[in-house]
Order: sequence, then structure tokens, then C-alpha cells
Amino acid sequence: MWRNLLLISSLCISTSVSADLRHYVASLDNSAWRVGENSPIECRLEHDIPDYGKAIFSSKAGKNLNLLFTLDMWAKPDAVTNAKLISRAPQWRPGDAAKEITVLKYQKQFNGEVPKKAAWRMLNELSQGREPTFYYSDWYDASQKVAVGISAANFAGKYREFRSCLANLLPYSFDDIAFTVLNYQDGGTELTRFSKYQLKKVQEYLSFDPEVELVVVNAYTDSYGGRSINQKVSDKRADSVKDLLVASGIAQDRIITEGHGEKRHVTGNDLASERQVNRRVVIKITKPI
Repeated sequence: MWRNLLLISSLCISTSVSADLRHYVASLDNSAWRVGENSPIECRLEHDIPDYGKAIFSSKAGKNLNLLFTLDMWAKPDAVTNAKLISRAPQWRPGDAAKEITVLKYQKQFNGEVPKKAAWRMLNELSQGREPTFYYSDWYDASQKVAVGISAANFAGKYREFRSCLANLLPYSFDDIAFTVLNYQDGGTELTRFSKYQLKKVQEYLSFDPEVELVVVNAYTDSYGGRSINQKVSDKRADSVKDLLVASGIAQDRIITEGHGEKRHVTGNDLASERQVNRRVVIKITKPI
């Protein structure tokens, strides 16, 4: 069946070729690509598919380079649907054979997604002027076959911009900084060297992410010194971290601080190594789901 579909679709893009094949693909004149997000925390490469929806390649900041392709459909599948993703040669290269990229399963009422390895292959095929195309049976009428093509026309320039964005993604994600523990040297408000590095990561990430909803800063001390002094030290530590986060662009009304003094130790207090663990600031960051 798929071989027949490929033969039909390779003859002509028009939906009039066959009554039982609907082919959605942008023409040379209306094929448009754009970089929808270009920041150190997210990159998005988008392409409109006339009368069908949108194709989206996306990658987010993280320890490992990631990539996801999403076929954003105007009409979501009304049933679980099997699909094939095929790379078709452009019409001006009629001798080039079609190549299978992967097989997929669309879930009911969800957009179609292509995992990392196959998504990278789609980009590679597009960069060679080929047309990745999804083939499946219409979930409303199994006798109707659907082909959804991703046009390579006008792709190259925006792909270069997208790759430049990928190269500048931060090497850590929101999850890596959403719960951060900072520790202090003995007395005062001086962070350990490693904690300074951790705080810098938090500041850097927050400076690029406008979706941060709330930042909670809780500060604690060890049990050396008087309780009232320790309370003041923890308040000062919480306020100093808040000032640094405000400098990163977070609105003051989105930051809640609280000093807990020598309460809520997480370990003993006899050894110097234990006291350093207790001298801490915990930063919790939330975003809308």
C-alpha cells in the first residue's frame, strides 16, 4: 500500500491526482520557514503547511543536545493512527528513490511527534532538498489516504539561523536549576566557590526565561553563635541572594525570602563539614505547567 502511495504522490503534488489521496504541502511560492524562538534556553524552527497545520523542530537548553519534531495539526487525530514518514525526492529529481525515515503512531487527540534521531534525519533530508512526507489513513475514513509534506523550499537560510541558535543553548535546563542549594563558608555571607558557580547558573538561566512564576529563597545557619545572631545572618543571606536575582531581571514581587536561623538542620552540627552543609540557602523556582 505504501509503495502505491509513494508512486502516486511522486507523480504530482496536487490533490486532484487521486480521489483517495489528499496531499498537503506548501507550494514553492508559499513555502515559508521562520525561527520562532531564538534564545539560550529554546530554539524553534517552524513551517506552515497550508490547510493542515504547522511543522515545528524544537530544542531546549540541557546537558545533552536534544531535538523534537512536532506535526501540529489543526484537526487532532480522533483515533490511534499508524503512519509512515518517507523522504521524497523533489520533482526535478525524478530518478531519486524515496527513503523511509521511520514509522509512527499518532495518539488520539495529540499532535504527531518524531523523536530525536528521526528528527535530525528530517533536517538532513530537508537540507538536501528532499521532502519528508507523512502517509496515513484518514482517521475519519480509512479509505481516504493522507500525505503531509514538509517543503524544502526556502529552508536553507532559516536552517542556518536555527543551527546557530542550537550552538548557543545553555548546557543546563530549568530542571537543573529549579532546586538549588547554596552553601556558605564559616560565618558571614560568603558563598563557597562551587555555590558561586551554581548561583551564576541560576542567574544566567533566569535572565533568559520570562515564564518564571515564583522564586522562593530559604536561608539557614549552623548552631554556632547566638540564636538571634544566627537569625539575622540567615535573613541577610536570603536578602543578598534576592538582590542578585533581581539584578538578573526577576521582579521583586515574584521572589519570596525567609530566614530560618539555626532551625531545620539537615545533618549534625559537631563537625566542620556538617556545619557547612547546614549553612545553606535553598532556591526553589516554579513555572506554569
